[in-house]
Amino acid sequence: MVDSVVLYRAPTTVCDVDAIADWLADRIDADVTVRDRFLAVHRTENLPERFAEARVPSPYERDTGNTMLGTIRYEERALEHPEREDGVLYDGVGIQRALNSALPAEERGLETLHVPILDRAVGTWGDHDGRWHKRVTVLGQPGLASVPGLYEAPAKPEAYYKEKQRHALLSGDAPPREVLENQVEGDFLVQDDPRTTDALRGYVLQAYHFLETGEAFCDREACRLFDAHYHEDLIDAQLREPAFCSEHARLYE
Repeated sequence: MVDSVVLYRAPTTVCDVDAIADWLADRIDADVTVRDRFLAVHRTENLPERFAEARVPSPYERDTGNTMLGTIRYEERALEHPEREDGVLYDGVGIQRALNSALPAEERGLETLHVPILDRAVGTWGDHDGRWHKRVTVLGQPGLASVPGLYEAPAKPEAYYKEKQRHALLSGDAPPREVLENQVEGDFLVQDDPRTTDALRGYVLQAYHFLETGEAFCDREACRLFDAHYHEDLIDAQLREPAFCSEHARLYE
């Protein structure tokens, strides 16, 4: 049974972790506290190398890692100055293991769930299609919640990709993301979206729900515990009423 949940801030993002903590505390039977950035609170000497080992060099190659000295130095700088991190994709399970090993031994038990809100993009390998997929969450201990993943992991409306392809045919290169976001109609989350905090609430609750019940996700689309693969579904699940399906409303409403 989870007795306490510790959330960690992501100061380089627009996410209000304290507001998420207040929302979560109203819905679960566990103490909820907030700490500063995980990589500042639980810092170990080998974390830069562990992050380097978890880097995804190609979306279509299963093997990860680049532990050349220059890469490790980059990860050291990114730990010290997270605003300089420039969009690297990391193996979410590898990052989860690295952060678990950085926790004090007395806090690794499953009665205390740690949820770092990350300013890094994380993914998992898909055996079914032989490629990496960005994720919003990686469930377990700690439970990871990626702010970049919220914007980048779910598929955007079809018009977004058609406009991207059209621009590439005309100009020979990919258009800046902000250009596409302004030209394409449709409801989807964008970088620094003011809805970020509200949308991440359900994903943090998913991390708690998994450790508490063993259930990974809800299969009903109109529920904050739903694992949305499209932005339209994410917005329906996280930002529109009802907040939960009837089964999970009994637990968390």
